[in-house]
Amino acid sequence: MSLNIGFVSTRFAGTDGVSLESAKWAEILWESGHVSYWYAGKLDRDPGASMLVPEAYFKHAENEWINERIWGVKTRDPEVSKRVRRMAEYLKGTLYEFVHRFSIDLLILENALTIPMHVPLGMAITEFLAETGHPSIAHHHDFSWERIRFSINAVNDYLELAFPPRLPNVVHTVINQAAQEQLCWRRGVTSILTPNVIDFKNPPPLEDEYAADVRSELGLSEDDIFFLQPTRIVPRKGIEHAIKLVESMNDPRCKLIISHEAGDEGFGYINMLNELAHEAGVDMRVVADRVGDLRGRDAQGRKIYTLWDLYPHADFVTYPSIYEGFGNALLEAIYFKKPTLINRYDIFARDIEPKGFRFPMMEGYVTRGLVQEVKHILDDEAYRTEMVEHNYRTAEHFFSYEVLRRKLNAVIANLV
Repeated sequence: MSLNIGFVSTRFAGTDGVSLESAKWAEILWESGHVSYWYAGKLDRDPGASMLVPEAYFKHAENEWINERIWGVKTRDPEVSKRVRRMAEYLKGTLYEFVHRFSIDLLILENALTIPMHVPLGMAITEFLAETGHPSIAHHHDFSWERIRFSINAVNDYLELAFPPRLPNVVHTVINQAAQEQLCWRRGVTSILTPNVIDFKNPPPLEDEYAADVRSELGLSEDDIFFLQPTRIVPRKGIEHAIKLVESMNDPRCKLIISHEAGDEGFGYINMLNELAHEAGVDMRVVADRVGDLRGRDAQGRKIYTLWDLYPHADFVTYPSIYEGFGNALLEAIYFKKPTLINRYDIFARDIEPKGFRFPMMEGYVTRGLVQEVKHILDDEAYRTEMVEHNYRTAEHFFSYEVLRRKLNAVIANLV
């Protein structure tokens, strides 16, 4: 039976985890005969299958006004409550319109009932589901209790009601075991574990003419050793450890390339990294101005590459994160068969490491033994190839589209 499936979130655009994973879900559902439609405040999906509601974007002026008055405080003004309800009522009306316009059979709520970046939207979705009983899947990526900035707030009543709600017509899915346990303990809600995935059955193409000049365009020579840090510049990414690793290699050919920009959480961290790299004599380059969501040209006529254009040219990937909800960049490094440094963050240790992967790993700091292991990987092609091929086979077994397809088909069969 073919279903019309409506994806709902505050944003489906760019390369954030929610946008990427929702696109993968839609691709898998399409292969099963289902058609996807999109509702959000910011969209880069097909306009003919989408409903753009600017007020649903978490950076909409009204929502930002609300957020300024509900986080970091313990009480809220009656005017704030009034404006939350007013916006929620408006957004609920747009949800009714979305479901009617595209004859939606099943809703997939992407993180909109998880992290409270947009409280009125969460309230609107919850009321809509309570009023209609519409079958829904809540796909949770990161909860409010996983972020310090939400710990002091004036909206605990709203969080209890809608982030996430306890409704019989909603099946909850989470991306790691810790979230599954915390959701049950904090909300009394059971959930299904649906890890992030990549299409390992279809490996990436070996050659790409457009991206053949990545090294030269980024100022690297063929002899340089390209260490890729494929993340945004925020403190939880632990990029200072990548700098320490490159410094310890004691080889001027080693260059650390960071793919994304700073600014999401201020600029103090990037300023510290710049100072650290300068003092350590590490050639660190932030190439965010050359990396975008799509290929193209910038105002100077220079090529814009995607992150996936960079992976094939990297010699080694650094992923020394302190915390991750799962680890999309790690799966991507495995997909492109790149050796990768891992800092054993909690979710990796619980959900990924037990599967039998082989990585050079650190426990919060770079050791001499770790540096020697990285040198061995780079110097011994046979050893490196065996490692990355083993990791690819392991990921294909545990984190492929086929794994997610089986889970989604079972959930949908029970819901509809």
